[in-house]
Amino acid sequence: MSIVRTPFTDLPTALVTELDDAGLEPRAVYDAVVDAVDEDVPEADVTTEATVPADATAWADVVARGDGVVAGGAVAELVLRFVGGDHLEIERRVTDGERVARGDVLISVHGRVRALLTAERTMLNYLCHLSGVATTTARWVEVLEGTGAQVRDTRKTTPHLRALEKYAVRCGGGVNHRATLSDQALVKDNHVLAAGGVVEAFEAVRSHAPEVPVQVEVTTLEQLSDLLAAGADQILLDNMDVDTMREAVQINRGQARLEASGGLSLDRAREVAATGVDYLAVGALTHSAPVLDIAMDLRPSEEAS
Repeated sequence: MSIVRTPFTDLPTALVTELDDAGLEPRAVYDAVVDAVDEDVPEADVTTEATVPADATAWADVVARGDGVVAGGAVAELVLRFVGGDHLEIERRVTDGERVARGDVLISVHGRVRALLTAERTMLNYLCHLSGVATTTARWVEVLEGTGAQVRDTRKTTPHLRALEKYAVRCGGGVNHRATLSDQALVKDNHVLAAGGVVEAFEAVRSHAPEVPVQVEVTTLEQLSDLLAAGADQILLDNMDVDTMREAVQINRGQARLEASGGLSLDRAREVAATGVDYLAVGALTHSAPVLDIAMDLRPSEEAS
């Protein structure tokens, strides 16, 4: 077999602490990795076991094939250690949130070749995807620099990857919105319809869960004014053009935090931010981010020892 399946309790303390310090639940990340490896190797890596001697060892380098921002280094290491156990020497060359260029080595790892090749795709799937989210977020952050507005993610995430994707947004310099339906209320158009109006919906949530922050989506300036009078302090401006958003900011006069939402694009980001809104809600940070191209290369045999 080319998988050791390292127990959670045998992971390096420093790695577990790093995940915890990043705002991730280490055990949950470990369980996700176990499921991902099981998905890829339900029984055996037949190609690797047929072509690689069981005792072969080598160095491998995880290399950026494009420019971007790295996220998920600790997750990549967890995959390697789960598959390769304590027979690995891992050198992480960059930290999450760091910009890298094509050709930069992100991780160097020495161990049994079977373990390296078996872990390769799962490890890269995490690293490429999370780094892609961080890279996409960083582009928005760069465009918004100096405007006072921040780019914020949404719940449009990949099932079971939300915590990791939101972590990647933070690595790219973005801001997280709510993580679950429990930690913050967001009153949208269907809630407004069901409750009979924006103010009615806002007050219903505030009465039902007074300790929970409430944000309300509006589509008109009249709804905005009514909510401000009712005491709302977080308002989402949905699908408004820039002139209407600018007027909304003037009506608001700093009373509530305003977030622009709906069909935002990178080429319009600075124009939207210039209206004076506090946030831009961008689901594309997580649901449409292209991966950052990253590969793993075994070193030639003469460099392996």
